[in-house]
Amino acid sequence: MSVARRAFIQMSVGATVGILFTPTVWTALDDVSIWTQNWPWIPTLKYGEINNKPTVSKLCESGCAVKVRTVANEAFGTEGNTDHPLSGGGICPLCANGVQVMNNPNRINAPMLNGEEISWDKAKEIVAEKLEAAGSKVAVISGDQTGTTNEVFSALLAAQGSDAFYTMPCDMQAADKAWTGLMGGSGQVGYDLENADVVLLAGADALESWGPTVANLKAFAANENGKFIFAGPMQTKTASVTSKWVPVPAEGMAAFTLGICYYVLQAGKTVDTADFGQFKSMVMNGFSPAKVEAATGVTADQMAGIAKQLLAASNPVVVPGGSVAANAAAFALNLLLDGGMKVLPEFGNVIETAMSRSDMLKQDILQGVNADVLFIYEANPTYALPEQVKAGFTIAFDSLNTETTAVADLVLPTPHSYERFDDLASPYGLAAATYSMGAPVSKPTRNVMNAADFVLGLVDLGFESYEEVLAAKAEAIGADMDELVEGGAFVMDGGQAIATSLAASVLGKAAVPVKGTGAVGLAPYTLLNVGTANLATTPNAPCTISNNQLVGDYMVVMMDSATAKQLGVDVGSKVKLSGGNGECEALVQIFEGVLPGVVAAPLGMGHTVGDEFSKGKGDNVYKILTVSSEAAIGASTWAGSTVNVAKI
Repeated sequence: MSVARRAFIQMSVGATVGILFTPTVWTALDDVSIWTQNWPWIPTLKYGEINNKPTVSKLCESGCAVKVRTVANEAFGTEGNTDHPLSGGGICPLCANGVQVMNNPNRINAPMLNGEEISWDKAKEIVAEKLEAAGSKVAVISGDQTGTTNEVFSALLAAQGSDAFYTMPCDMQAADKAWTGLMGGSGQVGYDLENADVVLLAGADALESWGPTVANLKAFAANENGKFIFAGPMQTKTASVTSKWVPVPAEGMAAFTLGICYYVLQAGKTVDTADFGQFKSMVMNGFSPAKVEAATGVTADQMAGIAKQLLAASNPVVVPGGSVAANAAAFALNLLLDGGMKVLPEFGNVIETAMSRSDMLKQDILQGVNADVLFIYEANPTYALPEQVKAGFTIAFDSLNTETTAVADLVLPTPHSYERFDDLASPYGLAAATYSMGAPVSKPTRNVMNAADFVLGLVDLGFESYEEVLAAKAEAIGADMDELVEGGAFVMDGGQAIATSLAASVLGKAAVPVKGTGAVGLAPYTLLNVGTANLATTPNAPCTISNNQLVGDYMVVMMDSATAKQLGVDVGSKVKLSGGNGECEALVQIFEGVLPGVVAAPLGMGHTVGDEFSKGKGDNVYKILTVSSEAAIGASTWAGSTVNVAKI
């Protein structure tokens, strides 16, 4: 492994853990050292037996397999589970702070109705009455991409005669809409990063925020001879350690990928689908190198060079991020190359009336949600989707106070990941179907209840408790529950990707770049130490946030020098960004690793509810994202968002 690659892996997987357990870091940071002496969420430990207890953490979107360090059965730290294929000993910045989040004073202490504490029995009575009155006008929004809790909620909807199950916007949803919706595929797409000899990351920031980042980092480290290429509107941390960064606007990613398909088709590659001829004609006529260069700025020589590398590889793979069209174009290219794209077998449902994972991904939350009764499970749509969600009565399940719990009618506190049974079923992006489970490693200190247990108390789904559901799940897939809760994993290899269509009838229109009317493009990006759409930055993370993202309480946006000159701003200039129906304030940083005509802005800041380290820090970029509809597909996307920038 090269020194650069090894150093990046050590920094990314181990940095947060180093901050947690290395006292010299705190000594060097006087302010942080003073703050930590007074943190109310630091546990007062007793003398006793020291253990490392395996479980799963659901703080990040993909989840991490972890070991919780305990003294006298009291948790004091978290590390990656070295025996688990999902983490291999690594851990993401969010999950590394699991104990601090568990002890955070921002935890919800008891059920609350319009700000007043009530009993769990009263909460069940209220929800039962609301469900009876609502009939089928019931919806669920889930922030959990991998858990069987979603089965329980979807079965509740079925009992009400509703199919209004929504997930927060995610790469897995765009991929499923492309693969099963447009291309007639089945199963969940995965990518063999560890064994691929050429990897094109087409908008997928795989080593920072896309998919199972820890597993991706481990695969990147293990793949010593593989060549990685990153395409996107800014040079992210992922791009900085790949062999090449190709500047591509987000709205042009599908066209760029079809431009590579042009050369692959020219080399004689085919796919056995009914519409292959139509697809080839569409690409050769509509996405010639000259046309793609005019639309995206990527030169014909760059596309030809990438195509040449992919064609020469024995196991190439293209990993997409972004819109449905970008995913479909990447899947078509993968099918032509016949390389490292896999299709994972699905772990079946144990609740008969529950939706499949693919069915749960069908609803488009960006088109809006309107229900008489709305259940929100560990998601924060009030923060990330401020204009899309409306409901007559909202029930929010969460362990932390958020913008969503602040406006919900009924707030029901859930146990922290370390205080409950939970599972991780095949986080999107893995090359093999992987099932993991966690059991409580710490006793709850608040008046909490697992959301699935609450729902099972409302409707008869054939199980008395969520633990019973998970036991049935393990048995159904052929796994040993005892081995799972002891930190093991059940793994099934992915198979060959087979589609019935290349989506030729819609991709030709959907792949044409469409940009908003603002002065410059907006490139929103995610850093896990800054936070996600569902979770704000965690207690120990602020000292790891760069001044390229936050200076004081001001968010920082990045642009190249040519764009700064065009806008009349310089390093440190205070600016207002206007887009969609919102505005943000930020300071300017010059970074030549941003595509000209684009402003890069970090997601995850600007919280109005939270602890002292997340509340009031920076601004909320979700307010200025623009929702548009992908031509011929009908799916909604943020790709192509633009903003106007004014110096303050």
